Amino acid sequence: MARARSVCAPVPGGLWHIWLVRLLGGIALLGASFLVQAAGYTLAVVPQASPSETYHRWVPFADQLQRVLGQPLQVRVYRTFDEFETDLVNGLADFAYMNPYHLIMARKAQGYLPLIRDGSRLLSGLLVVRRDSPIKSVKELNGKTIAFPDPNAYAASLYMRALLQEKANIRFTSQFLGTHGNVYRHVILGSVAAGSGVNVTLAREFPETRAELRVLYETPGTPPHPLCAHPRIPSELREAVARAVLELGKNENGRELLKRIDILKPVRASYERDYQPLERLGLQKFSVQTGLSPR
Repeated sequence: MARARSVCAPVPGGLWHIWLVRLLGGIALLGASFLVQAAGYTLAVVPQASPSETYHRWVPFADQLQRVLGQPLQVRVYRTFDEFETDLVNGLADFAYMNPYHLIMARKAQGYLPLIRDGSRLLSGLLVVRRDSPIKSVKELNGKTIAFPDPNAYAASLYMRALLQEKANIRFTSQFLGTHGNVYRHVILGSVAAGSGVNVTLAREFPETRAELRVLYETPGTPPHPLCAHPRIPSELREAVARAVLELGKNENGRELLKRIDILKPVRASYERDYQPLERLGLQKFSVQTGLSPR
């Protein structure tokens, strides 16, 4: 097939200035569009669930924060932990909801600051089996395959694998399935002997799903995922965001928004009080180094 040729018709002299004005106007509008896109902030969310589920849970909350920020707040969702972690270590997210280990990583790389966390419950990893599984103790998982969301998922993977290997002293094959929901479903299907999630995500599952699972082991509880800000965000704006989230917890509509993002009772978060003690767990030897090149 012959390639179509581009044909440029001559512009009549009398119309040249009109064409030029329209061209410059179009360029100006295009530039304005880029400025609007460049303005505003980003909110990155750890991929515990599928991108579509994460997006629908977080957009209503982001819409509320936009009013405080006075600029658009774009929710960034991710297919994999590696994509999310790469954005964190490169400081591409203005705000981020991350797991405790991600905060340790992101603080060292970029200085991210925790603002708010849920104060209604601690975060704990849950090792689950099928309800009708003959397995009654962790020791019986020795030599079997256990599913995890991702190598760097904190309570569901890092902490759980550390305890299974160092405390329970068992050896197993790890299978990483991307999301907590995938783990629960593979356990129900019998594809793996057991799987690890967390109390927050299991509670979010349908009752029919929970009814098919039995908790075999639970990790000690730790402070849950914090909502964080990059230090480039001015301190007065960080404070305004924190106050806005705290205010959402004081009315019914706000509490419904917070429930969707697993912050049932918002309280202020402190790195030194809540997360720095987790550095002593030595979980880095179970982590996988993420890529450092921006996507």
